[in-house]
Amino acid sequence: MSHAHATRLSRRGILAAGGALGLGAVLAACGDDKGRNERPGSGKSAGKAGPWSFRDDRGQTAKADKVPTGIVAFIGVAAALHDYGVGVKGVFGPTKTKDGKADVQAGDLDIDKVTVLGNEWGQFSIEKYAALAPDLLVTTMFDGAGTLWYVPEESTKKVLAVGAPSVGVSVYDRPLTEPLQRMLELAESLGADTASVKTAQARKRFEDAAARLRAATKANPGIKVLAGSASQDVFYVSGSDLSIDLEYFKALGVNFVEPPASALKASGGWFENLSWENVDKYRADVIMMDNRSSAIQPADITEATWKKLPAVKAGQVIARNPEPILSYDKCAPLLEDLAKAIETARKVG
Repeated sequence: MSHAHATRLSRRGILAAGGALGLGAVLAACGDDKGRNERPGSGKSAGKAGPWSFRDDRGQTAKADKVPTGIVAFIGVAAALHDYGVGVKGVFGPTKTKDGKADVQAGDLDIDKVTVLGNEWGQFSIEKYAALAPDLLVTTMFDGAGTLWYVPEESTKKVLAVGAPSVGVSVYDRPLTEPLQRMLELAESLGADTASVKTAQARKRFEDAAARLRAATKANPGIKVLAGSASQDVFYVSGSDLSIDLEYFKALGVNFVEPPASALKASGGWFENLSWENVDKYRADVIMMDNRSSAIQPADITEATWKKLPAVKAGQVIARNPEPILSYDKCAPLLEDLAKAIETARKVG
């Protein structure tokens, strides 16, 4: 992600550090004409022939006469739904890299089988969107105001005017487990078999990985971890209070570098901006670096100050996706990789 085009402090700026929310995972499935209601959080639908509804993290209830099949979603959401067996027609957000390959945020999605409405920030073809005759729009939200991620704010009214209901899943100031559960519920409402062996195995792997990370932090309490992101002129150091992954990792005992509130203030609490000359401001034993295509990757960083960092010299740098694909299958490895890094790290910071 580029760190320019700051349309709103809490919206564009958070791309530098990632995101995560505390609106509560309240799900109320709509009842049928007889007043029958599914239990809250069940995510169950009335079947493809019956009515469908889903209460999202804005507190808004999306409704349709039948289970939506013409789904258009932010690329990371599409990837998560794909893991649960729910297909989409169109996507928006970082889908293809400059060489035409699938972006890291596409997960296992076959990007050649979906219509790409926009690949970069600010891009969203309303014409292509309308041509798909969508019956559901799904994305994430990185603020408490219900702003739909990667739907250009200046175009939001026109996008919604196409007529498809929208669902927003909050990834702001909540632990990773909450949006994971919400995505599972959404997938179930859209017809996914969330009781499948595959899903059960993925969830167990996630839970086992969480236990492993907790054990690693207990065994190595002194290991300090820094979450960073690189751009040409700025090195971003994330705070852990708003991002879904960092917030959850911290709850499992990870000892993060925490910029002071005064340094985080300019970004709405997300991150501190450092010049490359000051990249050594904080001491860290393990560095987690933003692996999204819009960030400069560690192998491509040429700054001498970066190369002199103890964690870099020790080879203790791992990847981090600040926008995790919200399926247990994709989130388990995030926990495993961090656990391994802490288990094997030398104290160098």
